[in-house]
Amino acid sequence: MSDISATAHNPFDEARPYLLSLYMTLVGYSVLVALPAINGAWVDQLGFTDVEVNRVASADLLGLFLGSVAAAFLISKVNRQHLIYAGIVLAIVANWLCINWTEYEQMLWLRCLAGFGSGVYTGVAVAGLGARSKPREAFNIMLLAFAVSQFLELQLIPLLSMDMIYIFFIATYVVTIPFVRWMPTEDLTTPSPAQVTETTEPRPSALAWVGIFAIVVAYINIGAYWANIELAAEDAGLDGNWAGQVISWTVLLSFVGCFTAMVTLKKLDYDRPILVTFVLMVLAVGALAVNFTAAVFLLSVALFNFLWIFIDVYQMGGVSVADRSGSAAAFIPGAQGLGQMLGPLGASFLLDFGWGFTSVFVLCAIASAAAFSIYFVIYQFGSSKSA
Repeated sequence: MSDISATAHNPFDEARPYLLSLYMTLVGYSVLVALPAINGAWVDQLGFTDVEVNRVASADLLGLFLGSVAAAFLISKVNRQHLIYAGIVLAIVANWLCINWTEYEQMLWLRCLAGFGSGVYTGVAVAGLGARSKPREAFNIMLLAFAVSQFLELQLIPLLSMDMIYIFFIATYVVTIPFVRWMPTEDLTTPSPAQVTETTEPRPSALAWVGIFAIVVAYINIGAYWANIELAAEDAGLDGNWAGQVISWTVLLSFVGCFTAMVTLKKLDYDRPILVTFVLMVLAVGALAVNFTAAVFLLSVALFNFLWIFIDVYQMGGVSVADRSGSAAAFIPGAQGLGQMLGPLGASFLLDFGWGFTSVFVLCAIASAAAFSIYFVIYQFGSSKSA
């Protein structure tokens, strides 16, 4: 896919809307990226079991999915600034209530509500990035910033009490309020012919939704792996503090993955690199199902952090290029949230059945293999059309 450039003025290309969308995206994904540390806090400070932790995380991510679905349907009909305010209010209220309502059943509903607010908020933000004339470049920069915020969160969250974690999330939303007016209210769903140039490799618009489905499948692996990797390390007898530090420091390899994807995009086609990456991801997560030692754990986590950012550059940029309306781009965090919800939810059932963390990493490998299959079919379809 080639980026679609605009010859007319695009308000989303301006610095202020871009910086706002970038910040909001990082805030919206804050729970998602810090799941290992947050899950540990729920276990240590609130006494949740491994099964309960996975289901609370799934509730949060289910809310993210539902909120971003709402944003995707409303973004072309409702003022984007109003959607942001609505998401902020819901996220703040739900996080505040979590401070006082700490029972497992209450937490399920409150985290779903917090996730819904975050999903609306993040859906608008990601649509703002995708509406830029060069969305792939916007997502590359976002993912670089994402790696930094992920590292900082994984360093900060373990130092905070459960109440302070919720207050931290609330503060990140409050900071947004004075700057919401920077978000353009224009809709790019009907660009004029002068605003769109022909792509060198046209693809059907349905490809955007195939890409969304592939993101869901890929994120089942990410959700199950990321929610359980620290818990699995402790279960395997590794030192929990050491495992936490390994996880937080290896996220810096996301930088390498992002830069590698940027270079690869300029030299190779869209399909082959992502196929190779998914094969490597199957090996990285599946290795822990075979032999969970300190060395395998270190290698797996390092490869995981390198590979998933590489994959995201291709997936997020590909969806935005395939659909310039913004509806598909607004659905990206929902697809990620749905996959990340299904991953821990599936893991919770596997653990509840007594199959242990080995079965969780088998699930991760199967999800990555399924995502590979989707892109392989796309690649074969594209090759047959060009033949």
